[in-house]
Parts: sequence; C-alpha cells; structure tokens
Amino acid sequence: MKAYNQSNFFKHTFCEFTQTNDFSFPEKINYKSKSESRYFYTEEGVYRKSNHWGRVANCRWKLIAKEDYKNQTTRIGFAKWNDFYPIHSKEKIFFIDINFDKKTAEIKSNQKTSTTHLFNFSEAIKRKKQITHLFKESKWANYFELDITALRYAIISEYIHSDKTLQEIKKAYS
Repeated sequence: MKAYNQSNFFKHTFCEFTQTNDFSFPEKINYKSKSESRYFYTEEGVYRKSNHWGRVANCRWKLIAKEDYKNQTTRIGFAKWNDFYPIHSKEKIFFIDINFDKKTAEIKSNQKTSTTHLFNFSEAIKRKKQITHLFKESKWANYFELDITALRYAIISEYIHSDKTLQEIKKAYS
C-alpha cells in the first residue's frame, strides 16, 4: 500500500477527516489553496480548514462531522497519513455502509475487515449510486410482490455483500 505524506496526500485520494473543534490554526500554515482551504501538517497527519468537503479537486474527502453541517460552513478536520487511500487503485479496500432508517449509503475504507465485502473505489461509487436510486425511487418495486421496505432491505443487503450485479439480485426476487 502506498504511504501518504504532505507531498502526495492531495493526489487522487479518498479520506475521511474527523471534525475537530479543539485545534487553532497557527498563523504560519503549510498551505493555502486557491479556494481558501488551509492546511497544517504534523508528523501524524494533516489538519484541513475548509468550507467544502466531498469532491475536492481530484480527491474525495469526507468530513465525519460531530453534528449536521452544510457545505459553505467552515469546519476543521483532521486525518492521519494512513487514513488516505488511492481512488484509482484496483485494490478492494472500500465497503458500503447502509443506514436503512435514513435511507443513506456511504463509502468507507477499511483494509482490516474480514466481515464486510470489499470493493475497489470505482465499483463502490457505482454501487452507491444504484443504492441511492433504490432508496429514492419506488417504481422499480411495482414488479415484485414483496413489501418495498422488505424488498429494499433484502436486495441492498445482498448487493453490498456480494459481487452479484443488481440485475442478478432483482431477478432472483421476481
């Protein structure tokens, strides 16, 4: 696995920053982007102060916030150097975390899990989009006899725990 540091963490990476409220940026920062994001490097990782998260240039950086937040609100996040992962890698180091109550799907990274089915980044993105569609739309469920809530749970659960296509899974329920 590639090692990330202050000279390469911003090149096509996925990372989950953790919001921190107990860090004050020093006057002398390490880097300031064109969009006014500020960065401060430590031996352990990087602090980022920004009002935009998610798609950041060629990266996908999420903020795990302590409370709900909206982009355009400045937040400080911290990530360790070993929290960065390559997004163009074929390595299967991502899984999809589902919250059925909120009807959300999130891509998370973890190389150490053995209980979750892992995908490479591009496959995880593709599956997340399809899951979002399953949560938002209901027309697709008209062709099935099961209750839509039970159907969503069964199909999505199998979809995130296998390499089967969505079409293969749906076909098994028809």
